[in-house]
This record gives sequence, structure tokens and C-alpha cells, in this order.
Amino acid sequence: MFLGIDHVQLLGPEGCEQEARNFYENLLGMKTVLKPENLRHRGGIWFQCGTQEVHISIQDDYIPAKKAHPAFVVEDIKTLRRKLAHEGCVLSEEEPIAGRERFFVHDPFGNRLEFLQYDK
Repeated sequence: MFLGIDHVQLLGPEGCEQEARNFYENLLGMKTVLKPENLRHRGGIWFQCGTQEVHISIQDDYIPAKKAHPAFVVEDIKTLRRKLAHEGCVLSEEEPIAGRERFFVHDPFGNRLEFLQYDK
């Protein structure tokens, strides 16, 4: 029986940790999680997202996925949309899904991210 998702792993190029912190922590508001000591030599950075984590791992020949993405549920999608647009993020839309509002952006490394809020 599945209990949930522990983390989502996204990839980035070598040396991306500070840029990831600027985006995921400073812009989106996720908190940095200290990686276990035995994994720190691999590089990358982890973030807390609700009760789950987002792990940015390093890949030497990194190429972002074109369609694959995590979807983050948020409390105030309109405020987040305005904030990301104000910071220069390019927002995109796809076909609507009944019962939720959503939009997409790319992180600094080209990872596609979906943000959504369910109708109340």
C-alpha cells in the first residue's frame, strides 16, 4: 500500500546550487533541507515543500525534460502568479482542468514546474 510521495527529484547542471536556492528558497519560499552527510559529496540541494521534499541533483550531461514535471499545490495561486511574472518568469497555460486553476513556469535550469490550486 502506498502512503504518499516522499520527494521529487529534479536535475540541474554542476554548480547550480546557489541559483537553485535563489529560485526555490528566495523566490518560491521553500526551505533548504540539509542533505545527509554521506550524500553531500554529490552536490545538489534539497528543499522542503509541505510534507514532501524537492531534491535538485547534479547531472553532468544535463538536458531538461520537455514535458515531465512536478505539480505543486498552492494556497494562493493568483498571488504566486503575479509574483513570478513580476520577477520575470515566463508563465504558460495549458488546457484547463475542471476544479482547479493552474499555470506552468520553468526553473533556472529548464525544469518544467506546474502550480495549481483546487477550487474551494
